[in-house]
Amino acid sequence: MIVQPKIRSNICLTAHPTGCARQVEAQIDYVLSRGPAPSSVRPSRNALIIGSSNGYGLAARIVAAYAFGASTVGVAFERPGGLEEGGRERLGTAGWYNDRGFLARAERDGKAAWSVNGDAFSPEIKAETIGLIRGHLGPIDLLVYSVAAPRRQDPVTGTLHSSVIKPIGQPFISKTLDFQSGVVSEICAEPAASQQEIDDTVKVMGGEDWRLWVEALADEGLLAEGATTMAFSYIGPRFTAPIYRDGTMGRAKEHLETTARALQGSMADRGGRAVVSVNKALVTRASAVIPAVPLYIALLYRVMKERGLHEACIHQMDRLFREHLPAEGPIATDAEGRLRLDDWEMREDVQAEVFRRWELAETDTIMTLADVTGFREEFLRFHGFGVEGVDYSAEVDP
Repeated sequence: MIVQPKIRSNICLTAHPTGCARQVEAQIDYVLSRGPAPSSVRPSRNALIIGSSNGYGLAARIVAAYAFGASTVGVAFERPGGLEEGGRERLGTAGWYNDRGFLARAERDGKAAWSVNGDAFSPEIKAETIGLIRGHLGPIDLLVYSVAAPRRQDPVTGTLHSSVIKPIGQPFISKTLDFQSGVVSEICAEPAASQQEIDDTVKVMGGEDWRLWVEALADEGLLAEGATTMAFSYIGPRFTAPIYRDGTMGRAKEHLETTARALQGSMADRGGRAVVSVNKALVTRASAVIPAVPLYIALLYRVMKERGLHEACIHQMDRLFREHLPAEGPIATDAEGRLRLDDWEMREDVQAEVFRRWELAETDTIMTLADVTGFREEFLRFHGFGVEGVDYSAEVDP
């Protein structure tokens, strides 16, 4: 079939198989251009990445494999391409094609890599993954947890919990940006309807499942001495705080960070480390639909690009692995125990300029203030479109 982007309510419903594979290869080529990881950082032989098919998780897997030479196992829950009833071809998700692209390139390059497609929250997928690790790798010395999910079934009670991105206590009224049309408008996000919505979001997006993965590996003797485990968080600016850091998702991130501090105790006993890395704001499927966030990101991109500070996922993960994971001693963190990879985003001069532009942002000024075009292009590349060297008029096999 010929695959074109279909976007509805800022959600892309299609993904291009060739484009996804090419953008994965471009990330790999970037890491290769930087050479092997320096001896000053802790090496990795066997890495497990939970949430490995998109964004930071995919980038972390690429860096582990191509900067460290690690054997990798990736776990992600994606819809494969295939045939529906009646023989109609069905597209897979972008993450599915990203994963296929990574595995194909890894095989060509002689990299040991396996993927498990399924619900990382489930005991069954944990058991399948652990069996694969025991059979092919041996103890894991790097565990990256990068899961963003709408729902989770509790492994003990069977209760299904759904996450929401909402403010807490009162409505959030703010400017926002339709990145497709360039229209700046006012939006009102209603607060969480109950404590249950907050608790459910923490249950899905907090640190409980990360802890269960660490414990499962340790119980099976598959967590190496000196292992590092990390998860990813976000803080952001004060003017998006009500919808994110002070909202339901912020409560989940606080739980994730508390989990890291608890895990650090058990990891330290075996010479290892547990840390949350607070990363930079980037275009993702989620950020494209959170009120106010597309406007902030478009402004941020313009300001950071003007200062030569802009990083995409692969640049952030490459910097994280090469500069912030020392071979010996503790990881440098802030007062809350978090590794601050958002240091360039949160620089005082960057935030002051973004806020100045935020105050001026209207539909008739947005194109001169923000990188709306860059936002659109990155959103499309996330789904395999607009990738250099891909013929989008050609038929592809989904």
